[in-house]
Amino acid sequence: MRKKLHSPDVVIVGAGVAGLTAALAAADAGGAVLVRATGIDSSNSWAAQGGVAAAVGPDDDPALHAADTLAAGRGLCRESAVELLTEEAPDRIGDLVRLGVEFDHGLAREGGHSHSRVVHAGGAETGRRIAEVLVARVREHPNVGIERERVDSLSQLSGHSVVLATGGYAALWQRTTNPRGAVGDGLLLAHAAGAELADLELVQFHPTALRDDGFLLSEALRGAGATLLDEDGERFTDELAPRDVVARAIAARQSASLDLRGIERDRYPSLMATLERAGYDPADEPIPVSPAAHYAIGGVATDLDGRTTVPGLYAAGECACTGVHGANRLASNSLLECLVFGRRAGVAALDGPALVSDASPIPGSADAGAALWEDAGLIRNAAGLTRLLDSPSPLARLVARGALARTESRGVHFREDYPVEDPALAAHFVFAPGAEPRLERWS
Repeated sequence: MRKKLHSPDVVIVGAGVAGLTAALAAADAGGAVLVRATGIDSSNSWAAQGGVAAAVGPDDDPALHAADTLAAGRGLCRESAVELLTEEAPDRIGDLVRLGVEFDHGLAREGGHSHSRVVHAGGAETGRRIAEVLVARVREHPNVGIERERVDSLSQLSGHSVVLATGGYAALWQRTTNPRGAVGDGLLLAHAAGAELADLELVQFHPTALRDDGFLLSEALRGAGATLLDEDGERFTDELAPRDVVARAIAARQSASLDLRGIERDRYPSLMATLERAGYDPADEPIPVSPAAHYAIGGVATDLDGRTTVPGLYAAGECACTGVHGANRLASNSLLECLVFGRRAGVAALDGPALVSDASPIPGSADAGAALWEDAGLIRNAAGLTRLLDSPSPLARLVARGALARTESRGVHFREDYPVEDPALAAHFVFAPGAEPRLERWS
């Protein structure tokens, strides 16, 4: 049963780092918060191996972090969102420390970063360590109630301001690093209630997933010096180039492997144990890898406080699209995004109007994995994307429509029939319910 809380209630759907952060922010501001999720101690955040990027080093500055984020985003980043993200990053790290997160000593450097600015906790267990602390603080907070309930229509939550923090949709692809539930239900909930979606064609493929099963081999390993080798055992790329570049370099070869023999493997005990259970000896042999769908850049279109185009509805984290990542997310900016924009959405929702919705329930997720992998994978073309317009998955159809409209190659979106960037398309494709995608420039 729901615990009676002081009004107004902010209903937060999702219990990853973005949702937990939003809950604590709203509760700490004096409002009442209700967290609704299928579970509070399991989410995509718990599996996040990367760290949190923040300019906290003595030779670093938020402006440098912003410059790296903009460069990775290939002309598509919303500059105001990038400035906010990077300026707030050191304070959000400070918040976590005060809440009890114990970070590892030193700063790591990952792909696309010009400085060592990535903080880790427990080696490659950063997401889990952060989520554990946030869950503990949510459980003990007197102004946070917790319910376990599936939400299949936002009409269930009418009368409250609502923050969606439901994660992304990369599990729609057959080969993925994501848990099975990351299929974009939050986007469909928002769209059914009238909210606009944006940048759905922009899905990042992580370069180094275990070839057998898609298990993620963290970018932290390449940051520590692991190298990528081709079928002849030769190094073939800059391991710390932006992820889209590295992923396509791997895909262009018959096979690729990640050589961990020259790094301090004991810094990543859980990763090494997983590899050994899979039958590999990382101390003796390179590990076979290939790209997998990893992170959804697109999502519910929001402003910098999480507001969607529907009054009373907010979104934060991977299910949202602020434009901060542009066309290619910079490594370790995703957990940071959850912290920065989750907090802002939670606070903004306290003073926002209640959601009024009579949306119908969304359909169950249709399987489109093989088709999406084949026709909207690392390399795309019009023929494959057109086939996807007949997909049983409504989100797969929207992805295809966005990818067809983006007649260029930019960041994670690569079309072999349009292999170069088009300056006219340095903008965001936005989907209003029932309408064709329109191009918008966000400042």
